[in-house]
Amino acid sequence: MNSDIIIIGAGPGGYETALYAAKKGLSVILFEERRAGGTCLQEGCIPTKCFCRSAEVADTIAHCEAMGISTATPTIDMARVVARKNEVVGQLTAGIEFLLKHKLITYLPERAELIDAHTVKSASGETYTARHILIATGSTAKIPPIAGSNLPGVVTSTQLLDIDHIPSRLCIIGAGVIGLEFASIFRSFGSTVTMLEFAKEILPNFDTDISKRLKQVLAKRGIEFFNQAGVNSIESNGSGMTIHYTWKNQEHTVEADTVLIATGRAPRVEGLGLDTVGIHYSPKGIETDDNLQTNVPDVYAIGDVNGRCMLAHAASFQGRKVIDHLLGEESHIDLNIIPSAVFTHPEAGMVGLTEEECKQRGIAFTAKKSLFRANGKAVSMGEPDGLCKLIADENGSIIGGHIFGAHAADLVQEISALMNRATTVAQLKEMVHAHPTLSEVLQECAREF
Repeated sequence: MNSDIIIIGAGPGGYETALYAAKKGLSVILFEERRAGGTCLQEGCIPTKCFCRSAEVADTIAHCEAMGISTATPTIDMARVVARKNEVVGQLTAGIEFLLKHKLITYLPERAELIDAHTVKSASGETYTARHILIATGSTAKIPPIAGSNLPGVVTSTQLLDIDHIPSRLCIIGAGVIGLEFASIFRSFGSTVTMLEFAKEILPNFDTDISKRLKQVLAKRGIEFFNQAGVNSIESNGSGMTIHYTWKNQEHTVEADTVLIATGRAPRVEGLGLDTVGIHYSPKGIETDDNLQTNVPDVYAIGDVNGRCMLAHAASFQGRKVIDHLLGEESHIDLNIIPSAVFTHPEAGMVGLTEEECKQRGIAFTAKKSLFRANGKAVSMGEPDGLCKLIADENGSIIGGHIFGAHAADLVQEISALMNRATTVAQLKEMVHAHPTLSEVLQECAREF
């Protein structure tokens, strides 16, 4: 079978690119060895947000007396939490598979491997050709070489999403986005949570003002943090597990019933035939240029597999950029402006440059802050913990935005939109915001300049 483009992987990057290409009149063959939706839908973004919502409801009930409402202490039914998650995932998966019935899309639920720059072979032995091939195979959980990491009870985020009970003691190795979200969730569910992070701060890629304040708030919720901690081994002790780690040049241990390894993701490059075709790649992912093209003409790579930005929406827009490039159409997508968020309680969000990055690059900048406790909506919601930080260059253009607090994931999108239109803080000051809303923290921050 021949087509205009073959896409390997039907995660957000793959399936949305297939739909976009079909809309543009291109014929597509789309391969996926698991289920449509990829890591994001099956074991990442969507399932964790289902858990986040259950945790949020539990927190709301637990603190409802402060709002003048009396009710019984909530009981978490973990089986029902997981069942609801599965229902949501199933519904969304079915929706994607329905969309892929487009007349220009041939969806094949099987593995594919490159034979040459225009040909792939499916797991069933069939060969398919196309003018262009797009690799969108995503990533897998990265497991560090820790002795005992294969013990029962040591899990990845995928396995934790199907757990049938609430661990009494949960130890999380890695305080990045994945680790923090599960720490927040299971603390709300009632687990005692300990976090071991090798880096100096949690969320190493976030602005330090945000990461430090978020850590303080999560610590107040009872989550225990050990930064600059190196995990040495994990062993069974009869009643659970003992985690041995080095902290402040001394050996320490922590006891846990479940250990979550959340030390990041690795590009999924095995079995793709990259060496056969001569495509350059490294442990960081498949190497691509600004058009997401590999060193082999007509072969492209998007999303987690190229290691540029491991976010679902980054993959989707990288795919759109590839299709525009193939069609010779001008693209206005700026892949340097990609918002990201952490769905802890409270949330954190960021877009653009941090103060640290500005200093490293020698960029002249000004940074100002505003606090949620001065925002009427935040106080009325009972969510006064929060901070908004805007960074502007010497011309006053917004080049970075960082928020932690209620609905930070939504609020950071306004900053992203403003940055895409090269908005200045002076212009933001003049934009009318509804009152009372959380978005007023952005305008208040702009008024500090």
